[in-house]
Amino acid sequence: MVKKRGVPPWILKYKGEIERREIKVEDVLEMENRLREKPIKISTVTRVINAMGCSFAGLRRGEEKKIRVGVVGCGAIGSEICKAIDGDEDLGMELKFLIDKHPERIERLYESLGKKPDIIKSDSSGLAKSLAAVDLVIECASQAAVREFVIPALKKGKEVMILSVGALLCVPGLFEEIESISKEKGCKVYIPSGAVAGIDGLKSGAIGGIHSVELTTRKPPLGFEGNKYVKEKGIDLLSIEKEKTLFMGHAMEAVKHFPENVNVAASLSLAGIGSEATKVKIVADPSAAENVHEIEVHGEFGKLFVRVENVPSIANPKTSYLAALSAIATLKSISYPIRVGT
Repeated sequence: MVKKRGVPPWILKYKGEIERREIKVEDVLEMENRLREKPIKISTVTRVINAMGCSFAGLRRGEEKKIRVGVVGCGAIGSEICKAIDGDEDLGMELKFLIDKHPERIERLYESLGKKPDIIKSDSSGLAKSLAAVDLVIECASQAAVREFVIPALKKGKEVMILSVGALLCVPGLFEEIESISKEKGCKVYIPSGAVAGIDGLKSGAIGGIHSVELTTRKPPLGFEGNKYVKEKGIDLLSIEKEKTLFMGHAMEAVKHFPENVNVAASLSLAGIGSEATKVKIVADPSAAENVHEIEVHGEFGKLFVRVENVPSIANPKTSYLAALSAIATLKSISYPIRVGT
């Protein structure tokens, strides 16, 4: 048997069964990993099957159960999520629609994807038809998009992921409405940890009792460029030469005034002791090379302190790369049978 260029020899022993559709990709993975010290991924198997000149269509177990996903918001975070879904077969997901009010964002993202979604829209018109094509809706656009897209999705029995979590604090009654509909329809609502660590410890500590939660966020001054609150206070970001406190207060106020910067405050509030009791300090620091979040929690369990130095997103320095990775990790937890962490 002649080895084809780019085809590793180990796959050739399954060639006949693959061509006759007598074996599944998962079977190849299981048998091959029994022979290896370092296991391979299912994406490796599908790639080499393609390299061998065979299609792996029909070779996956339960292909009809692939999770169909719609994404609202094609900015920095939305693009990372879409590329992960498009490029990672192990997720078991497929993109069905993209929605963004900026057509140029959709076009740029669409061209970068290997598997093109069927539906592309710049608003919520025809939303019912779009929702019929998916199982999961991911919101990563804005606080306003949470009500516009998440509520209709839940009413149609779709599961949702919310990244603009600040809306759950800022919009009166929205959290309660989402909670009520999700219970009625039996749908899950996923809220990733975002650009911070320690949510698992906070959730666990809350079971025994939390006394205080404090968040300090430090970012380079230009990370707050265009912020309405900063403009109203007459703060000249370019003139800041040493760290300057822009805000001190509770999480409800912080999320209202800095919606594009501190969704972390909202996540901490929901996981811990609420928005009124969660204290927030926001600092513009010229010496900060990264977006920094410090969380200090005191409770019956003891004390928890977490410091995260985030790399800003290349596409949008106002957000952290970790926020996108957190959303992708949440998708993995949806797909995978084994879940690690609280």
